[in-house]
Amino acid sequence: MLYTLLKTKTYAFIGPSGTGKSYRAQYVAGIKNINYIIDDGLLIKDNEVIAGVSAKKAPTKIETVRNALFGNEEKRKEIQDALRKYKPESILILGTSDGMVDKIAENLGLSPISERVYINDVATEEEMETARRIRVTQGKHVIPVPTFEIKKDFSGYLLDPLQIFKAKGKNGAPYISEKSIIRPTFSYMGNFTISDSVFKDIIKNVSSRVEGVHKILKARIDKTSEDVGGVIIYMEVSINYGVNIVDTLLELKKRITREIENLTAMYVAHVDIVAKNINFDVEE
Repeated sequence: MLYTLLKTKTYAFIGPSGTGKSYRAQYVAGIKNINYIIDDGLLIKDNEVIAGVSAKKAPTKIETVRNALFGNEEKRKEIQDALRKYKPESILILGTSDGMVDKIAENLGLSPISERVYINDVATEEEMETARRIRVTQGKHVIPVPTFEIKKDFSGYLLDPLQIFKAKGKNGAPYISEKSIIRPTFSYMGNFTISDSVFKDIIKNVSSRVEGVHKILKARIDKTSEDVGGVIIYMEVSINYGVNIVDTLLELKKRITREIENLTAMYVAHVDIVAKNINFDVEE
């Protein structure tokens, strides 16, 4: 493996699954003055996801592990391109074992890990047990990005704010960190509302930038089951004559999923696209 970011100092935060690593990741990053985090297939900068797709969205457990380790070439390249763009001075990798974080660093072309922090360094046994119980009984997983509240007709993706209050922080200031939990139940009132028309406008805009797509004929936004949370998108499109239909639809699906999740922080559970007709009025 060619190390492409030798000047980046690599840290690791290690602990068994479900013990609260992601919940405490920003705290560990804060005391180490780290602005970039690798967690669950995502690259996070200053509390914002800037690249990657959550490994937990994979259809099987094997794929989940593979994506978390960046064994998929396409997903690995996306993270590597972002790292080259931002050139972080340091980065924190989250993992369940020493072997896992070492493998992630190797696959991404990062320098070998120089310092390791373990979950029992920053959490008590009681706190870890509470985190395990929430994971098992409620199926919630924390990602280290800020929460915001959304009131919607259907169940959403990132809600349920949690806070860590710590004495240590940059310049000795109190550290307060909000986290977002995947798949919580809506329980908020008087919050921001995202209407279905917003999703349709995003879909229309994205589609206009995908080569080969003539226009959107129909778009419908549905909710998933309460235990899953998120949105299901159904679309019918007109495709320009002469393009590869399968490749065009796959590219459209990829871009729509990424754009909606980036702009709204809503989990896109499924996208169905039907090529309804062909547009033959295409300029040479």
